[in-house]
Amino acid sequence: MIKVIAADMDGTLLNDEHALDQETYDAIKQAIDRGMRFIIATGRNLNSVEETLQGFDLPCDYVLASGAEIRDRKHRVLRRVGMPWETVERVLACLDSYHVVPNILSDEHHHCIGTREAVEASLVQDMKLFHMTASDEKIINSELYQNMLKNLVLLPDVQALKALQIPVYKISLNSGDAGFLEEIRRELERIDDLAVASSFPFNIEITDVRAQKGPALKYFIEKQGYHMDEVMVLGDSMNDYSMFTMPFGATVAMGNSMPEILKVAKYITRTNTEHGVAHAIRSVLQEPILRTLRKA
Repeated sequence: MIKVIAADMDGTLLNDEHALDQETYDAIKQAIDRGMRFIIATGRNLNSVEETLQGFDLPCDYVLASGAEIRDRKHRVLRRVGMPWETVERVLACLDSYHVVPNILSDEHHHCIGTREAVEASLVQDMKLFHMTASDEKIINSELYQNMLKNLVLLPDVQALKALQIPVYKISLNSGDAGFLEEIRRELERIDDLAVASSFPFNIEITDVRAQKGPALKYFIEKQGYHMDEVMVLGDSMNDYSMFTMPFGATVAMGNSMPEILKVAKYITRTNTEHGVAHAIRSVLQEPILRTLRKA
């Protein structure tokens, strides 16, 4: 019997506007009211999750920064796995050789290293990839862009980052050039003890090899007294892959999932724009053996 539901956010829990639909929220609340535990398993940090889910009363636990941090429903940190500083330096040196502006995620903030002009230009390109297709001027004047810029901490160099003495959970970068990203990926894979994954076809996310969603979720649910076969996981992209290749009770791919996720999933639900999470939850509540979901 499924007692725990763990869901990725972007491309899974959220629609294409990166927002939570009321239908999905209602299904989650129904599951919680029936005694199930709900866990958000995301590449974001807590501040980003709270900002996105503002206005929704959602009592849940959190696997954050792709598994680098675990928090309970009261936001207490239960475990954190930052990258060793020597590894951070090697990763940033590698990315600097490609003249990209990476996003550095800590427990509270996003940091970028570089001039304000370079960071702003990089943010505009990110907006075009993830959110908007408008002109540069319209993007810069948009509320979303201004909010994202406001939440960034700009740093002049790597030593300024080191001086902050904060945990570095994840380093990510975005590009519309798949070949360019693959070249960088191959270079990064030469560095020991790294996990290199993607939330979208046009990004790379780098964490400590111990900081992956699957192992983090296993650690948390077992600490809470649950068993692997009592957990349903939902996701769509390669930073969810570790959840899908572990023996959780039900691994459910979104209809919009990457081919690699569809290949290893036990079940397939509807897409994120068709309330696939809500459909999967209702199938668990109505049919404990998930008969209403498509088998992969």
